[in-house]
Amino acid sequence: MTAPAPLRRLKAGDVVWLTREASPQFVTPLRVRVIREIPERYTYDGWTWFEGYQLDGKGGAVAKRELFVRREGVRWLDAPPAPARAVRRPLPRTPARVG
Repeated sequence: MTAPAPLRRLKAGDVVWLTREASPQFVTPLRVRVIREIPERYTYDGWTWFEGYQLDGKGGAVAKRELFVRREGVRWLDAPPAPARAVRRPLPRTPARVG
């Protein structure tokens, strides 16, 4: 018999999908970007606390949450692409008139 694979730890920046597999509270699935796992909170074996931002359909944060989930029920998603950064371009300069 082989040992089960170790469960992946939550880390900052992970985007996860939470359904009833993660906890009965998620009747409506939730997409969350992880801020940090909270290891100082003691829990039942196989469960964990973490902080994260609830994401809307476009990937924007709508609420900060502390969540209690079953590790086996957490599903990792690919992180949404980072928003494009605005590029500052220098303004064209007109030569000064001397004279």
